[in-house]
Amino acid sequence: MESASPSRVLIVAHQTATTQALLDAVRERAERGPSIFTLVVPAAVHGLHRVVDPEDADRGAAQAVLDHALPLLADAAAPAPVDGMIGSPVPLTAVMDAVNARGFDEVIVSTLPRHLSRWLRLDLPHKIGGLGLPVTTVTAKSGTPEGAVPTT
Repeated sequence: MESASPSRVLIVAHQTATTQALLDAVRERAERGPSIFTLVVPAAVHGLHRVVDPEDADRGAAQAVLDHALPLLADAAAPAPVDGMIGSPVPLTAVMDAVNARGFDEVIVSTLPRHLSRWLRLDLPHKIGGLGLPVTTVTAKSGTPEGAVPTT
């Protein structure tokens, strides 16, 4: 009997990349069947760079998120592999670039609570759904996600 090829799951997160809600969602997805996970962390843009040059992003902060989150996600996804990449400062562009470069079957978007989430205000999960991929939205339970990587 032939096994199905693993689903390629893109995880989009930044401040919530290490929250229990996301780790639980990844664990649950891994239990549903063979999968390969990739975390894309949009590079952060701070201060006046948001207006002056939004592409001049701080890749160091995104790399710190990856360094902290990947081992935790790998534990949650085990035995499924997990890798990571730094994306464009524009979250939708980061997702589109990842989908175009590597191809994915589904997306998990991890956000702050609705009252704090810029991604939800921008309707990011719905826009990603416009790419024709199923999207699962995971929302952190509190204003300061437990275990979250602080950003400066």
